[in-house]
Amino acid sequence: MLATKPGKKRSHPRGAQPLDVFFTPKTVAVIGATENPGSVGRTLLWNLVTSPFGGTVFPVNPKRPSVLGVKAYKSVSEIPEEVDLAVIVTPPPTIPGLIRECGENGVRGAIVISAGFKEVGAEGAALEQKLLEEAQAANIRVIGPNCLGVMAPLTGLNATFATTIARPGSVGFISQSGALCTAVLDWSLKEMVGFSSFVSIGSMVDVGWGDLIYHLGNDPKTRSIVIYMESIGNARAFLSAAREVALNKPIIVIKPGRTAAAAKAAASHTGSLTGSDEVLEAAFRRSGVLRVNNVADLFYMAEVLSKQPSPKGPRLTIVTNAGGPGVLATDALIMGGGELTELTAETMEAYNAVLPATWSHNNPVDIIGDASPERYAKALEIAAKDPHSDGMLVILTPQAMTDPTRIAETLKPLAKLEGKPVLASWMGGVDVAAGEEILNRANIPTFPYPDTAARAFNYMWRYSYNLRGLYETPEMPEDSADFTPDRKLVEEIITKSRGEGRTILTEFESKQVLSAYGVPTAKTIIAADLPAAVEAANEIGYPVVLKLYSETITHKTDVGGVQLNLGSAEAVERAFRAIQSSVTEKVGAQHFQGVTVQPMVKLKDAYELIIGSSLDPQFGPVLLFGTGGQLVEVFKDRSLSLPPLNTTLARRMMEQTLIYKALAGVRGRRPVDLAALEMLMVRFSGLVAEQRWIKEIDINPLLASPDGLIALDARVVVHGPEVTLEQLPRTAIRAYPTRFVSPWTLKDGTAVTIRPIRPEDEPAMVRFHETLSERSVYLRYFHIMNLEQRTTHERLTRICFIDYDREMALVAERRNPETGESEILGVSRLMKIHGTRDAEVAVLISDAWQGRGLGKELLGRLITVGAHEKLARLVADVLPDNRGVMRICEKLGFSLKHSIDDEVVKAEYKL
Repeated sequence: MLATKPGKKRSHPRGAQPLDVFFTPKTVAVIGATENPGSVGRTLLWNLVTSPFGGTVFPVNPKRPSVLGVKAYKSVSEIPEEVDLAVIVTPPPTIPGLIRECGENGVRGAIVISAGFKEVGAEGAALEQKLLEEAQAANIRVIGPNCLGVMAPLTGLNATFATTIARPGSVGFISQSGALCTAVLDWSLKEMVGFSSFVSIGSMVDVGWGDLIYHLGNDPKTRSIVIYMESIGNARAFLSAAREVALNKPIIVIKPGRTAAAAKAAASHTGSLTGSDEVLEAAFRRSGVLRVNNVADLFYMAEVLSKQPSPKGPRLTIVTNAGGPGVLATDALIMGGGELTELTAETMEAYNAVLPATWSHNNPVDIIGDASPERYAKALEIAAKDPHSDGMLVILTPQAMTDPTRIAETLKPLAKLEGKPVLASWMGGVDVAAGEEILNRANIPTFPYPDTAARAFNYMWRYSYNLRGLYETPEMPEDSADFTPDRKLVEEIITKSRGEGRTILTEFESKQVLSAYGVPTAKTIIAADLPAAVEAANEIGYPVVLKLYSETITHKTDVGGVQLNLGSAEAVERAFRAIQSSVTEKVGAQHFQGVTVQPMVKLKDAYELIIGSSLDPQFGPVLLFGTGGQLVEVFKDRSLSLPPLNTTLARRMMEQTLIYKALAGVRGRRPVDLAALEMLMVRFSGLVAEQRWIKEIDINPLLASPDGLIALDARVVVHGPEVTLEQLPRTAIRAYPTRFVSPWTLKDGTAVTIRPIRPEDEPAMVRFHETLSERSVYLRYFHIMNLEQRTTHERLTRICFIDYDREMALVAERRNPETGESEILGVSRLMKIHGTRDAEVAVLISDAWQGRGLGKELLGRLITVGAHEKLARLVADVLPDNRGVMRICEKLGFSLKHSIDDEVVKAEYKL
């Protein structure tokens, strides 16, 4: 099998620019270094020459022979050594030329401190674009402009103009605001918070959120990532990186701009457009990012999530020695969406056996002011064993009979109970300080106030909930597995509309679009005259509804449909003539094009829903789900998400609305078929993701009842002729790449479908691994892995839940003629190497299907994928005794080179 050797760090190919250069440079040039007191150039140079990072610093100043006693150079080209990193603080017009000069002299990274680019207007934006073009041409990565700089506290590097360096620690901090960086720095020194990296990212002309999230995600010394964000920048890059890294390290963001005034301020500061804050919330949920509301919470949550397990739900048990603080915590918990644990009968009995008779007999569990260390420990143990509880909060108020230090010592062994988080609030000052220190060292996070602790718990369960939604295996109903949308029909309808100069599809066309993607709609027939209308009504069956056919007229006037219960041909005739007369009177007879005839739909116990999509300036198409009907804008009961969806994500989207409880069944009413509604939303999201010419679309109302789902009204708006294909917005998360789906036939005549992998394939991947021999496993992974190791959910999420922007996995699938079950016969995978135009490839074939040409076909298709993705090189490692794969590689045009050091054969394909 073809593989990359696990655990081996591949050296970056020539031309690649890893971000290590910003954190561990050996040589740094300060361009614009000066001795002017109080200047940025002087402070930067001083910070670098006095920081213990162990590298060499070269001041660059054409007017001075030395700066701060260090020999200076007139330009980068005069520096006698190779420079890794340049820190630039010169007037903005000089910087593009300096970047070019740096490139000519082998500099690999630049930090541009100077301001005066896109944040000052069009002229600055043009200058920033020129800076980027020079950086790309010179193959230099750039942080900034308009930034404070970069600190690497673990190595002592201080390439900033801050007054001091951050404490070393395990938090990676990235901020778009240099001023906030200095404020956080002051706060962190007082609170003893330490950092692995401390980065001011500025205007993100080149290095963005995605680059730094990947870098910190791969840094073993970074345990959590915290971000101050003003604008999202490259939304797809951010979401792609966050979705990968958040699974292993918490990413916590504070993003101002919730109010219109704050959003406007952020836009003027960064020179970037700011989209809807509600959409941003949806994007964070979709990527596993935790959003908090204030700076203190950033670091509280970084600590909490690194010390304690994530709760499985929102239910908290509060153990306290005073009633008031318990009430404060309860208010904060409930107002933040959490719940108090409803104690079981067994738990109540256990408490009655060990607590004084005057205990609260409820949650919060008030264990009375004279609680001993032993009583605290026993109460916490009982709380942890309650199956309803998802987490515990222990509150202590200093009282005459209380020993905060001894109680903390007693709780140390209980830092991790039943896989449930334990938080503590030791209220008071000096009296409780020793106890707080003991708890913190035992990995039990402490908070000065109980309401703050409750707020932290609410953050924890929401974070856990969002992550589970990302990697919970969705279902693919059998009747949906083989469904293929009629994409050609939709493209024809949209092309016809745009060709006629129309940006709004008729209702009939809109319903055709929905039907093409499997969304059930009321059967609709177009009737140009009265006889045709009566015939259509007879065909459909009474009662029916007649509506004006031409939506272009409807949107210009108040001419509309006749919403009557038309139970006979005579009623249809009267309605037809009424519509015809109204149109003739208002806009002229020549505009009357006829009517649409559709059933009068009445479903018992039906709810009116709305499902739609519109464009966000940062994230592209955004999905909406909620309560529909005529009062949709009044109730505003809705949730947003990013396409595409799977059934799990569709359910999560529904759960965020009030109408969801009704859909699930309430007050004796039968529940709606939620599985069918999930599938409808999945298909609708596929329509939005694939049909990029659609600008807006909504179904309102979508009738949902226990007896079925049906779209009554639909509206589709497409982009006008002024929009080119290149200008079409793209989804923030790449849609399922249908272009790589096609049939193929093995040498023995077996028909298979080769397609990109889906999250729904996890059960089939388990069955696939059951067909592999130890030899096949060894040749693929370079070591033996037993079946249980290979098929854990945590591992298979990495294989099936992929970001198609970052990697591509193709499966060869067939339908077993005996069982009717879908079988995966082989898998090939292409993984982009971040920061390069290279990718690693791998292939694995089921033992029973080896030797039939499938491996060659799957690997060959990866070459096609690589070409489509505009990659430069495909690489892989092959064990020397894997001669079959080496022959396949040679036939496809790979070059093979034996590596004595790594004891592998290196395969390379240049695209």
